[in-house]
Amino acid sequence: MKALERFFGKHSDIAMVLLVLGVLVVLFAPIPSPLLDFLILTNFSFAFLILLLTFYMARPVEFSTFPSLLLIATLFRLSLNVAATRLILSDGDAGRVIGAIGAYVVGGNYVIGLIVFLILIVVQYVVVTNGAQRISEVAARFTLDSMPGQQMSIDADLNMGFIDQAEAQRRRKNIEKEAGFYGAMDGASKFVKGDAIAGIIILLINIIGGLVIGVMQHKLPWYQALRTYSLLTIGDGIVTQVPALIIAVGTGIIVTRSASDGNLSQEVLRQITSFPKTLLLVGAALTGLLFFPGIPALPTLILIAAVGAVAWVVYRSKGSPAEEGPDAAGDAQGVDGLAEAAKTEEDPYASLQVEPIEVHVGSQWAALVNQPGSVLMERIVTFRKQHAQDLGLVLPRVRFKDAVRLGADRYEIHLDGVICGRGEVRADKVLAIHPAGKMDGVPGEPTRDPTYGLPALWIDEQHRAAAVAGKYTLVDAPTVFMTHLTEVLRRESATLLTRAEADRLLNRVR
Repeated sequence: MKALERFFGKHSDIAMVLLVLGVLVVLFAPIPSPLLDFLILTNFSFAFLILLLTFYMARPVEFSTFPSLLLIATLFRLSLNVAATRLILSDGDAGRVIGAIGAYVVGGNYVIGLIVFLILIVVQYVVVTNGAQRISEVAARFTLDSMPGQQMSIDADLNMGFIDQAEAQRRRKNIEKEAGFYGAMDGASKFVKGDAIAGIIILLINIIGGLVIGVMQHKLPWYQALRTYSLLTIGDGIVTQVPALIIAVGTGIIVTRSASDGNLSQEVLRQITSFPKTLLLVGAALTGLLFFPGIPALPTLILIAAVGAVAWVVYRSKGSPAEEGPDAAGDAQGVDGLAEAAKTEEDPYASLQVEPIEVHVGSQWAALVNQPGSVLMERIVTFRKQHAQDLGLVLPRVRFKDAVRLGADRYEIHLDGVICGRGEVRADKVLAIHPAGKMDGVPGEPTRDPTYGLPALWIDEQHRAAAVAGKYTLVDAPTVFMTHLTEVLRRESATLLTRAEADRLLNRVR
C-alpha cells in the first residue's frame, strides 16, 4: 500500500480526474474494438474487486469510498454500453469478447439467450437492487436519528472521565463518517437500480435499431439482420449486466453488514458452527430425503458426509479445551481452584478507573466503613437524599478506596480524580473544639478541625466529662468526617452537575 502511495504520490488526484475524463471520452467518442475488449475485461475485474472488498471489510464505514466508486463504475459501464452500441450498429461487430459471450450464451437459440439476459435483469432489479435500496434508506434514517443520542453518550463519557478529549473527537468523527456513508449509500443504491433499467432500454434499442439498419441500409434479410444484431446485443447485455449484478451483490452485502471484529467469511463460519447440533439436524433431514422416490443418492450422500464431517470437526474443537483442563495439566486445584485464583487476581485496570466521588482512606478506617450498618454509611445515604431534596441534584455514590500511602487515620476526598480535601480521623477518640481556641485543661493530641481549620484536640472517652466541663464542643469521628465531606460536596456541587445528569433531570420534569 505504501509503495502504491509513493508511486502515485501527490498526483493521485490527477489520476482520478483523468480516469473520469476517460470514461466520458468513451461515452462520446468512437473507440476501436480491441480497446473495447480491454475495457470490458477491466470492468469485470473492477466489479470482482469491489465484491471481494465487501467481504474483507470488518465495518462498512471502512469502505467509505464505495458510493463514489459505485457512481464511477455505473458511468463506466454505461459508457461501454454506448460504445458497444455504436460499434454494433455501425460495423456489425463489437469485438471478440462480446461476440464470444454472445455465441456461448445464445448457443444457436436466440430465445434462450434473450431469456437468460432478462433473468439477469430481473434478479438484479427486483431482488438485489430493490432490497439493497430499502436497506440503505432504513440504515440512513436510523443512523441520522441515533446521532443525537450517540453524541450525548460521548459527552457523558467525557464528563465522567471514562475517555479523554482525543478519544471523544475520534468517536465523533466516526459517527459523522457513518452518517455520511449511509446517507451516500441511500443515493448511490439508486444508481444500481437505474443501471438495470438502462440495460433493458439499451437492449431494445440495439435489437430494433440493428434490425432497421440491417434491413434498410445494408439490405440484409430480416432473419439474418435479427440473427447478427441479436447475437451481438445479447453478448453486450451479458458482458455489462454480469459486472452490474456483481456490484449490486456487493452493494447488498455492504449495507447489510453489521459492525464486527473480522471479515464476513470469518463471522459467517463462526456463527454457523456455533451450534453444531443444527448441522446434525441438517444431516438427518438429508437422510430422510433419501427415502423419497427419484432422489439421486450420490449427491445426497456426498452432502450428508460433508455435513457430518463439519459437525464432527466442530464438536471435536469444542471438546478439546475440556480435555486439556486442569486435571490433564496436573493441577490439583481443579476448575474451582482456577476460578478462585482468577477472582483473587488483581485487575490492572481497576486502579486506573476514576469515580466521580472517591475517598481514599488509611488502614484504620475499616471500623468506620466496612462494618454492616455502620453509622458513617447510613449518614452518607441520608445526606445524599437530603442534598437531592435541597438542591435537586442527586450526587453519585461515594466510593471508598484503601490507600497504603496514607497514614493509618488519614483520608483524602477526590472529585473526578482531583483532591478537594484531606484530613485525619481517630476512630477511637473524640474531637474537642473550644470556641475560644483554648488547647489546655484537657489532655489530648493537638490537631485542627479538617472542615474549618479550627484548633482542636483528639481526646480519649475517659476525658469526655472534663472536656464538657471546660466548655469544649465534642464531635465523634463519623461526624467530623461527614461535616468535612458534606461541606466539600456542597461547595463543589457545580462540578458534579454533568451533561448526563442535567439530561436526566430534564427528562424527569418533561
